[in-house]
Amino acid sequence: MGLAKKQSERSLADEFADLRTATVELCAGLTPEDCNLQAMPETSPAKWHLAHTTWFFETFVLEPFCSGYMPVNPFYSVLFNSYYNGIGAQYPRPQRGLLSRPSLDEVLAWRNTVTAAVIELLDERTHPDAGQIASRTELGMHHEAQHQELLLTDIKYSFFQNPLFPAYREAVDRQASADVALEWLDCRGGEVKIGFGGDGFAFDNEAPRHRVLIAPFQLANRLVTNAEYLEFIEAGGYENPVYWLSDGWTEVRDQQQTQPLYWGQIDGQRLEYTLHGLQALDPHAPVSHISFFEAQAYASWAGCRLPTEAEWESVAQTVPVDGNFLDSGTLHPAGPADGRNKILQLFGDCWEWTNSAYLAYPGYRPAPDALGEYNGKFMSGQMVLRGGSCLSRAFHIRSSYRNFFYPRDRWQCSGIRLARDA
Repeated sequence: MGLAKKQSERSLADEFADLRTATVELCAGLTPEDCNLQAMPETSPAKWHLAHTTWFFETFVLEPFCSGYMPVNPFYSVLFNSYYNGIGAQYPRPQRGLLSRPSLDEVLAWRNTVTAAVIELLDERTHPDAGQIASRTELGMHHEAQHQELLLTDIKYSFFQNPLFPAYREAVDRQASADVALEWLDCRGGEVKIGFGGDGFAFDNEAPRHRVLIAPFQLANRLVTNAEYLEFIEAGGYENPVYWLSDGWTEVRDQQQTQPLYWGQIDGQRLEYTLHGLQALDPHAPVSHISFFEAQAYASWAGCRLPTEAEWESVAQTVPVDGNFLDSGTLHPAGPADGRNKILQLFGDCWEWTNSAYLAYPGYRPAPDALGEYNGKFMSGQMVLRGGSCLSRAFHIRSSYRNFFYPRDRWQCSGIRLARDA
């Protein structure tokens, strides 16, 4: 795909077409039955992701700007609306797996119709709303990139419920993870600017760019590894409430959690379920699929803490956005090949939990109308993650990007970077 190329090199219509094709390609090899799996209320079937991203373009691009456009099926506006109350009613999220109809073929045909109509609209250079059409299409593309990642995390969780532990894709050859020593990067702190303030695309929750005061701190040079997290487990970390927040201790007790989501043992060998099926646990790869509660407890046990999102961004905005993303095809977090760089894995591999609640920046204003529901209304009870993962598209990630999930969530590819006071 050419999504990483500059917009000046390829038209928006070309980028759009490539991205839409890539979403369908992620479903290659899945059966219609696979595409309708929904193993818990927080996940969605792959077919629903294919449909919802199509609904987005039909609702926010074609219906307002394409003269004479008629929705393919008016009932889809309810079936595939996720949470936009300003648009209308939504089908209950926990029951999306019950939607055997429309069929997968019907959803794919609808996708083709909408994709072709958007491309035709983008090619109307003299359209009076060409600028708004382009900006909404770009928003929709980043929205679809989010759903590509969700599609993969959701199918992984659903496949994990199957005692056959099926593989989504065959493993690709990759360089073995190196045993890189944990070192501390000294960060001066002071008054710094964070938030998006440049050219190009960003979500509204990344703005406005503003000043924050940061005390001097230290940031770990890499993510916490599986071997290090195993030490926490073997030291009784899941059995000692002193390390846990109250809600976290309740969660691990109620859910009987004793290890990261996809870990297990067979005949004494520690294994990890991946999109490539069961694999031997790589001791030097980053620990992943853990909740904020687990990340916080590990940091407490290690005598450290999680970084704030301001601390994280103050470092991340000084280095290139480069790492193990979905574009690499590895589909799993990997440890660094070597430790020659000062700061490693800031981008890609695992989303990194921060110690910051997901709240509005000073002066934040959500987008007008229904699109304003995209980010702003979720600023309650969730924590911020940074940096992207091995399932994120490279073009989609920035140093200012703010992801957010509930503290208990662990089906996303989330990991730990430690911080401590200077």
